[in-house]
Amino acid sequence: MVTLANKQSEKIVYERPQSLTDALTHYCPGCTHGTAHRLVAEVLDELDIRERSILVASVGCSVFSYRYFNVDACEAAHGRAAAMATGIKRVNPDNIVFTYQGDGDLASIGIAETIHAAARGEKLTVIFLNNAIYGMTGGQMAPTSLIGQKTRSSPFGRNVQQAGYPMRMAEILSGLEGTAYCVRRSLHDARHINQAKKAIKLAFQAQIMELGFSMVELLSTCPTNWHMSPIEACAWVRDNMIPYYPLGDFKVAHRLENAAKRRS
Repeated sequence: MVTLANKQSEKIVYERPQSLTDALTHYCPGCTHGTAHRLVAEVLDELDIRERSILVASVGCSVFSYRYFNVDACEAAHGRAAAMATGIKRVNPDNIVFTYQGDGDLASIGIAETIHAAARGEKLTVIFLNNAIYGMTGGQMAPTSLIGQKTRSSPFGRNVQQAGYPMRMAEILSGLEGTAYCVRRSLHDARHINQAKKAIKLAFQAQIMELGFSMVELLSTCPTNWHMSPIEACAWVRDNMIPYYPLGDFKVAHRLENAAKRRS
């Protein structure tokens, strides 16, 4: 029997962040987009920036992310999220502007917009989901697909002589002067998910401190197009993606690093 005293002593350990709507997402079972959404939403709540945040949604599996985040949002043309976010931030410098993009959107059609936004040091935060494949359009090879990875458009595996090498976006962007914070994390298990949240918070703090461009690359799963179970997909990230896409901090501005040390 549950008494009033018992109810009063109960402690809430899990609830929906205010920065997420109650809409049902369209993501496939086992996809870690939902995990990434929750981490971003928790950070927006904890930093108390929800009311002044603006999301720029990309084209791809996350195309409907503007329905899922409880913030002002808009939809960019394919690959143009960084360009649209630049305009929004320059017109509204007091707002927190972030993009949420997949590898096809950011690293393929949108690579010019991404690189130049970082080179200019635009005060944006980019959440980049890397699942090594084109998800929404049926599982074709992406710029991030691994060497030998079989996809719908590379049925015999990615061939370096034909398609080149997979692109390590965190390493590329970290070499630009305008980048203040650039790291790679993974969403394949609980420990790494906790690490990813800390990185996302620092990325937003870099924008709050007006340090420049910030990006968190998140290794994500795509069980449907990888033709795996969710558990197998998490193991594939660990065993195949991380060796090629090592986790770590590729660039952290000194002011941000010092601020993080003071808080810890």
